[in-house]
This record gives sequence, C-alpha cells and structure tokens, in this order.
Amino acid sequence: MENEVREPAPKYNYISREDYLLKERSSEEKQEYFDGHIIAMSGASLKHNIIESNVTGTLFSFLKGKKCQVLPSNMRVTNPTQDAYMYPDATIVCDGPELEADTFDTLTNPAVIFELLSPSTAGMDKGRKFFFYREIPSLREYIMIDTSRRYIIAARRQNDNSWLFENIDDSHDSLTIQTIHFSLTLREIYDGTGL
Repeated sequence: MENEVREPAPKYNYISREDYLLKERSSEEKQEYFDGHIIAMSGASLKHNIIESNVTGTLFSFLKGKKCQVLPSNMRVTNPTQDAYMYPDATIVCDGPELEADTFDTLTNPAVIFELLSPSTAGMDKGRKFFFYREIPSLREYIMIDTSRRYIIAARRQNDNSWLFENIDDSHDSLTIQTIHFSLTLREIYDGTGL
C-alpha cells in the first residue's frame, strides 16, 4: 500500500458564499458566515432581548421621519469583499439602504452597528466580527453593549480611518451615537434588566 494515491484533504467545513446564501435563505435559523465557515447563532437571554428592545424602540421613535432608520437583528450585513455575512443585533442605516446586488436581504451600507455582548459571544463580537465590520466604508460607529453589567464599548471611525474606543460605565450618564446626534441614557438601555 506504499504507492496508494490519496485524494487531497478537503478544506475542513469550507462552504462557498453562494452555497451559504442558498442554504441561509431556505433556513429557519440564522447562521453567520466568516471566510468560508458557518457559525450557528444561539438563542438570546432575556436580558439580551430586553436591551435590544430598549435600544431599537428608542431609536425607532427618535429616527421616525428622519433620513436614518434603525433595523432589527434580522437584517443581514456584508462587507465589501463578501467574505463575511453577519446579523448585528441592530443597525442604523442613513440616506437609504443599499442592498447586495441581486438580493433583497443583505445590507451593504450600515452607518452604526450594535452588538450585545454575552459571556459566550463577547470574544467573537470584539474580535472577528469587528475585523470584518471595519472593512465596511459606510460604518462610522460600532457599539458593543454588555448584557451582564452596565458597560458599553463605542468604537468610532476617525477621519484617518483609525478607530477610537470609548468605554462607558456607571461613571457616565449616557451613550452618544454621534452619527445621528442622539444620546441614550444607561437607564434607558438597561431598563427592566435589573442591572
């Protein structure tokens, strides 16, 4: 058996973006895609859902009739190279949504992205997701809201394309979303969570 010819080993669990989108559009469960790999999304805690509702509800009321709008967590987002497809917990889009060519369900021009951090997702949200999100030219702010304590990280794109980070905790009264010139108090964000 020394001369046995072996097939090359396939890339482990690799899937093309076309196959991912085909599978995702017929699936009842959301999955994210990163550079050829699918990551299943798990359910969210009660605190996560309350915070998400608080943020999107307040933003919806503020943005009604304005040039920007808030979209919930079912709106998929992609980056320019289309090597990542993600479902942010909330997204603000301004000057009209732009969708990926020939599709109706993938946003390409988010201005602000919100991710809610849990112990199981914080590493991914602060690392891999931000790596892909920051490639999106329209993205001005990436806001990460902790669901286990009153703590927020706001990353803002600077004129030189670098990112400036602000840590917001109980010593601050509010989170300012600079893109839309609006502040949310920590009390509004965490209302009903017991935090």
